[in-house]
Amino acid sequence: MIQASEAWSDRRTESVIGALLRLGVLLSAAVVLFGGLIYLVRHGTSAPDYRLFHGEPTELRTLSGILSYALSLHGHGIIQLGLLILIATPVARVAFSVVAFALERDRLYVVITLVVLSVLLLSLAGAHL
Repeated sequence: MIQASEAWSDRRTESVIGALLRLGVLLSAAVVLFGGLIYLVRHGTSAPDYRLFHGEPTELRTLSGILSYALSLHGHGIIQLGLLILIATPVARVAFSVVAFALERDRLYVVITLVVLSVLLLSLAGAHL
């Protein structure tokens, strides 16, 4: 019977992490491109008014608002969703690293990576250390 530490090698971990990062970036790019195309189809002919700055609507500043706009096929919401996927990609990489180090039974790196993941999640949640 193969032990978990033998079945899960550093090379396999690097391979999965590389695939995870590529998938995250490509998915993000595809979602942003799709949102950009929708935005251009709907608003491409209107002239921008640069005299007054208009920030993003408040609905697009929360995860639920972004998902709502994206599911309604609004270009802004889909673009924001793509950017969230891009931000989530390295966070997913760190989360996967915790699992990989646990499978390798490397407790020190599990603890260190959990600290890094905690800092990332707290930063994304808006907490200040």
